[in-house]
Amino acid sequence: MTRSRILGTGSYLPAGLLTNFDLEKRMDTTDAWIRERTGIERRHIVAPGETTVDMAEHAARAALTAAGRAAREVDLIIVGTCTPDLIFPNCGVMLQGRLGNLGCPALSVEAACSGFIYALSLADKFIRAGESKLALVVGAESLSKLTNMNDRGTAILFGDGAGAVLLGPAAEPGILSTHLHADGSHLELLRCTGGVSAGFHPEGDYIKMAGSEVFKIAVNMLGRAVDEALEANQLGREALTWLVPHQANIRIIQATAKKLGMSMDRVIVTVADHGNTSSASVPLALDVGVRDGRIKRGDLLLLEAFGGGFTWGSALVRY
Repeated sequence: MTRSRILGTGSYLPAGLLTNFDLEKRMDTTDAWIRERTGIERRHIVAPGETTVDMAEHAARAALTAAGRAAREVDLIIVGTCTPDLIFPNCGVMLQGRLGNLGCPALSVEAACSGFIYALSLADKFIRAGESKLALVVGAESLSKLTNMNDRGTAILFGDGAGAVLLGPAAEPGILSTHLHADGSHLELLRCTGGVSAGFHPEGDYIKMAGSEVFKIAVNMLGRAVDEALEANQLGREALTWLVPHQANIRIIQATAKKLGMSMDRVIVTVADHGNTSSASVPLALDVGVRDGRIKRGDLLLLEAFGGGFTWGSALVRY
């Protein structure tokens, strides 16, 4: 049976920085308060005119270079994002135009912070079915465009960035399994107000979040997603080499690691430097772990994410 394997990873962070000290000057908060409650110290912010697809292109080219493959070889592009450049064409099509590999399927997936896991699952199934031989999967977000910088509850959390992986077929499984879920009954707890058919608000449409409620549900659902992935592969928690979680909040990451019985020194954590970059956070963290040498070939990784809607999912990956 043909399976898919990660051939290369890449990421991109815009040059602009928004530190906790910058936020101290704008609202009633402190660096210590933010770090204690979220673990975040700084966020990268897109420059004027810089877009989600701009960042996706940088990350995609980095993944291609890491894998030693050319853009013309890619036969499937899937981008996870909830901050597209345009309503249409989708970010996948726009990225394809930049890369020049015209003609292959190109699409975007909107599943909030779970967007990359959803996109990875789809690409894996294309390769398993023999419909793709080289799939580019990207998570990219310009969340600063959806964040009310006067709202202390959200302004401290979100940043911009992009991460990418290149998948190819392999005899030995790389992606062992993926597990996707959603529960639309919690719409009001984490959402962005406004939209095309629902209409836009003249005062602006921003991320709205009920933080404490989201925290409780996220920890519970992520714990289940982790167990589900391990049970599907008949593996114990001790088999995991690394947890590569969605970088939403250090407390959620710590709670998930505790449920797994994993020491934090086996968790890839980038939330201090990146903040919550939604669908970009898992591939960003993965690329950091690969490039700094912690993640090595043969390691068993558990990727997981939880996002608005709610959506959540996990992927068990032999790197």
